[in-house]
Amino acid sequence: MKQLRELVDDQSPLSVRKQCELLSVNRSGLYYKPKDESPENLELMRLMDEHYLKHPTAGVLRMQDFLFALGFVANHKRVRRLLRLMGLMAVYPKKNLSKSGSGKYVRPYLLKGLKIYRPNHVWAIDITYIPMKSGYMYMTAVIDVYSRYIVGWGISNTLEAEASLSVLRQAIKDHGKPEIINSDQGSQFTSADWIDLLDEEGIKISMDGKGRAIDNIFIERFWRTLKYDYVYLCPAMDGLELYQGVNEYIRYYNNEQRHQGIGRKIPAEMYHNAA
Repeated sequence: MKQLRELVDDQSPLSVRKQCELLSVNRSGLYYKPKDESPENLELMRLMDEHYLKHPTAGVLRMQDFLFALGFVANHKRVRRLLRLMGLMAVYPKKNLSKSGSGKYVRPYLLKGLKIYRPNHVWAIDITYIPMKSGYMYMTAVIDVYSRYIVGWGISNTLEAEASLSVLRQAIKDHGKPEIINSDQGSQFTSADWIDLLDEEGIKISMDGKGRAIDNIFIERFWRTLKYDYVYLCPAMDGLELYQGVNEYIRYYNNEQRHQGIGRKIPAEMYHNAA
């Protein structure tokens, strides 16, 4: 991150926000500092993240059993805290879906039975935990569901809504706006700032049902591909290395990799040729 900080000059006539936009760097990532978690906790988080990709219904007790089978003894309070820190929650039907005052911002799921026939018809957005050699960060990505093209992404050291808002604003600036955007019911997306931005842009809001594992399946598949093809194989030393590695991987994903879900076509060709 030292090199990244050197690219941004506090004395420049350009604001820090503008400099970050020109560099395609999320502002919150500029201030990355390693998390104060022990090496063992970081290893537990890394293992649970990979296990969650395969078994999203695994809750605290099942994660505890999974770790115990690998030789790690961790009580349920520790496992629960680390899962919350990672932003992971087991997928299963739940009662009392709306709590903590966020229910008024929850919107219905609009994609059931919807035929998606063009680029920018539907985008999906999500946030995931990204492990590194020492510490971790979070990544937000926006995918065009028709073409599987990644229209926007960003890296942050926080789960706050501003990181997702920044990524979405940049995606709209670069590619225009979608008719519908789908997300889960996380706190980043059930907030006044998120709802207000989409309402101002005239974008329809769709949200996964709580406990629905497949409602946002396209972005979930992207996370699986990113982590198994890059993140787990090449853990980054710091935020700058992570940014550069993810940037190169998404360039490959968008412009070279063929996807079975779209007839073994390349996302960039599908997105730009039909746009």
